[in-house]
Parts: sequence; C-alpha cells; structure tokens
Amino acid sequence: MPINLLNPNLWVDKYSDYLYNYTIVRVNNHEIAQDLISETFLAGLKSKDNFKGEATERTWLISILKRKIIDHYRKINSNKGKAEIRVTYSDGESEGDWLEERISDPYDKTAEDTMENEELGMAIFGCLEGLAEKQAAIFRKKTIDGIDTETICNEYNITPSNLWVIIHRARKAMADCLEKSWF
Repeated sequence: MPINLLNPNLWVDKYSDYLYNYTIVRVNNHEIAQDLISETFLAGLKSKDNFKGEATERTWLISILKRKIIDHYRKINSNKGKAEIRVTYSDGESEGDWLEERISDPYDKTAEDTMENEELGMAIFGCLEGLAEKQAAIFRKKTIDGIDTETICNEYNITPSNLWVIIHRARKAMADCLEKSWF
C-alpha cells in the first residue's frame, strides 16, 4: 500500500513556488521556467497512475521537472550544428568534445567559416589517411557514416568491445594528428 498519496488539486498551491525556485536557477528565464512547471504538472496528471507512493508528491514532481529541464536543453542543443566527428580531450584544466565546440553553426556561416570548415575537413581526411587501413575504415563507418555497431562487427568479425577499442584508439590518433596539423 502506498505511503504517500497524490492530490493534484493542491499541486499549484503547495508546490509551484518551490518548483519555480528550483527551475529558475537552471534555465534563468521566467517564461521558460513557468512553461516547464506547467508541463510538469500536466505530465504528473497524465502519469498519476504510475505514482507508487514511495516518494513524496514534491519529490515525484521534481523528478518529472528534472526530465523536463533536460528535455528543454536537449531540444536547444539539437538545433545547433553538430560536428561530424567527436574527439574527447582533456588538457589538465578542462575537457570536452573539442571538434564540436570549434565547428561553426551551419545556419550562420560566413565565407571565412566555410573556408575554415573546408580546411578542417581536409585536415580530418588527411589524418584519416594516417591511420591503419582497417582502423580508418571502421572509424569512418562508425563515426562519419553512422553505421550501427552490429553491422560493423559482423562485417569485420569483431566484438562490440573490440570495435570500441578501435574507435577509441582512432579518436586518440585523430586528436593527436589534428592537434599537430590543424590547431
């Protein structure tokens, strides 16, 4: 038997201020915060039958709100340009996907941006040529062409673990090569 029960009729009065304070520090926009809270209440109503009573109403609503905030940022980021290749870096002070951070937004390109992206593309393909033939082919298929893991593993008769080792080593080699030839 559930310990905690839902009472949706009281959500706005009981939790809207708390949810707003939680949200505003994460999105820093009054209207977006209000929209996310409204979406949270609606999602709570739609999924109230899934509430098991193991958490308090507020905790349950916060968990829904967290997913709404994450979805909000995913939506924003899905609208930004993506690099074809992600290379993870760590230079002691910071870490991240440096190719993706340095690629221009494809919807806001100047002639200089276009030329820089073409040069980067040539540098990437030049670095690909420096990889072992099998490693380069697997890296290209997985990272650039987006072919799924199972297809590549079947084609090269390798395990998924082996595939990820090859991809990791190729990324490292690509990062080192691009560091020398591009940056």
